[in-house]
Amino acid sequence: MNITMKRPFEKLTDAELLQSYIEGDEDAFREIVNRYKNSLYAFLKQFLNQSDLVDDVFQETFLQLFTSRESFDPSRPLRPWLFTIAANKAKDALRKSQRNSAVPIGTISESEDMSFDEMLNALSSDTAVPYDEVERNETATRVSEVIANMPENLREILVLAYFNRFSYKQMADILGIPIGTVKSRLHTAVARFAKDWKAAVGSKEVK
Repeated sequence: MNITMKRPFEKLTDAELLQSYIEGDEDAFREIVNRYKNSLYAFLKQFLNQSDLVDDVFQETFLQLFTSRESFDPSRPLRPWLFTIAANKAKDALRKSQRNSAVPIGTISESEDMSFDEMLNALSSDTAVPYDEVERNETATRVSEVIANMPENLREILVLAYFNRFSYKQMADILGIPIGTVKSRLHTAVARFAKDWKAAVGSKEVK
């Protein structure tokens, strides 16, 4: 396959890069790493909230990708697959460090005054937000702290949905759970976040 000789790697699709790597071109693998390293590292940092684990899991994720050449399916979207590997390795790392704090998911009633979606969309987008940079940074830090203290199963669904914009189907595949469970867990997570957020910032900031 001469496709990589005709176009620079950055011009290739994920499927083309995977095919090139399957055929033995390790430069194609390096382009995959460059393409996804920042978003994957950010995901792991939010998911794990332990700096000593992030680097290890990050390296293990790409190591598995590097050594799994024979199992590649170029027709399969790379991003959800890569995040599936990362999520599984992150869970393993948390279990090994005995910090898995998963709790049963109960039924939480609807809350009409939740502003989580709008706030997270603003914080995770590149567009301007209606407050200055200092306040934005302080808010982002508080958001991270609230999410970091949530149970693992709720934290992961928020990170996947709001920071990485995965669809319900993609999240179901990454987490290995039914779409219905994804929806109910996300609803529970948002409700939990709203409750913890109000407690964190005080009633004067959130109604």
